[in-house]
Order: sequence, then structure tokens, then C-alpha cells
Amino acid sequence: MRSTRSSGGRFAKMALLGLLLSGFALVGGASAQSRDVLVFAAASLKNALDDAGAAWMRETGKRVTVSYAASNALAKQIEAGAPADLFVSADLDWMDYLASKGLIKPESRISLLGNSLVLVAPKGSTQQVTLQPGIDLAAILGGNRLAMGHVDAVPAGKYGKAALEHLGAWAGVKDKIAQADNVRAALLLVSRGEAPLGIVYKTDAVSDPNVSIVATFPEESHPPIVYPVALTKDSSNPDAAAFLAFLRSDKTKPFFEKQGFTFVGKATSGS
Repeated sequence: MRSTRSSGGRFAKMALLGLLLSGFALVGGASAQSRDVLVFAAASLKNALDDAGAAWMRETGKRVTVSYAASNALAKQIEAGAPADLFVSADLDWMDYLASKGLIKPESRISLLGNSLVLVAPKGSTQQVTLQPGIDLAAILGGNRLAMGHVDAVPAGKYGKAALEHLGAWAGVKDKIAQADNVRAALLLVSRGEAPLGIVYKTDAVSDPNVSIVATFPEESHPPIVYPVALTKDSSNPDAAAFLAFLRSDKTKPFFEKQGFTFVGKATSGS
């Protein structure tokens, strides 16, 4: 009898456990259907995209979760299987990279924004720089370093290197670069006074009250700065396409322009 009661108790517990697991499965399924739109976006977009996401929630009651980092790091994460719904890159190269791997929905791709490249110094600096061919930026830096994104991978770093090469200044400063993992990290080095000068996007400079724009790089000194956006191939979130449409609408234009972006919102096949 003792054995029978023990066995019956075990069966009862197993049945209860099965019911609980079924309940969790139902909850999990409902959650999956209504999950947040997950956006992987270049670090330089943080302020504007946070504002756009908040506006989307006010309008629809739905949430957007954004993971910010350097475009190269985000592209590699998507390639490794990260469950992003949307990718917003700070250059065409990393969007093209995912496109070449078949990891975006090409029909959804658009060029969303434009930006400009600036030289910044800590707030209150009296540094004066004219960005023209032949500039001796190494002499201006003295024994200090120039903060910028990693020049071989981070879009802002790649644009910065191209601009310095165009001006004939790269050879003099290439050994004096403080390379950061993303453009916001480079901005922080200047903001904290750890670097006297840095190369960032205009939008980054606008976002930080502890830096001043010393000069703007000529547009012809670097490739056009374009921010493409696309749905990822594996996204099955029905709200992702709606949020992309929201991003390219006039409703978000003020958020981007407030931060210094040029609003484009045009379809593109890439380069």
C-alpha cells in the first residue's frame, strides 16, 4: 500500500508538472507573437532612434528594443544568428556584406539618412584647425592622440581615414590614433578630455555638450555617409515592416534632423 501511494503521488506530480509546462508554452507562444521589434543599429543613431522608438510606442502601443554598437560588430552578430528584425548600418559596406550573405530582405532595403564628418575638441578648447590639403595634423596633436573609430572596420573610422588621406594628413597621424570600438566610444575619449581631438559624425558632436566642433571635413574628402536600413532575412515579426515604414515616414524626420542627420528615406539596391 505504501508503494502504491508513493507511485500515485509521483504520477500526480508529473501530471501537475505537465499542466504547468503546457501553460508556460502557451504564454511563451503568445509572447513570441507579440514580441518587441528588435533593431540592431549603429551607435551614432542612439538619440534619434530612441526618440523614434518612443514615438512608435505612443502611436501603436508596441515596443522597439534597440541594440547599439559599431555596424561591423552588429553585422557579424547577425551573421552568427542574432535574432535582429532590422539592421541600420552607418555605411553601405556592412549592409552590402549582409546582402552578399543573403541575410537581408533586399526588397526592404532603403537609404534612410545622411551625415557629415567633423573634428571635435573638448568643450572650452581654444584649438583652431582648418581642414585643407597639406594640413599638418600631427603637429597640432603634438605628443597626443587622435580619437576615432577603428579605421579598418568602424564606418566612422573608415570615413575618417579616407578624409585624412585625401588631405595628405594620414601618414603623419597614423601612429597617433586612439582607435575605438565605435564612434560613440571615440566621442567619449574627447568628451572626457582623454584626447585633444577626435573624428566623429556631426550628429555625435551635437549629442554631447562636453565637446565642440572645431572643423567640418569637406564632403569630397570621403565617400558619402549613408545609413541604409533593411529587414533581416529571418525576421518573422509582423511589426518589423511596419516600424520600418514608420522610420521612413515624415513622422520621424524631425527626430533625425534634430540630431543633425539628413533625412533621405529612399529605396536603394546597394552598391
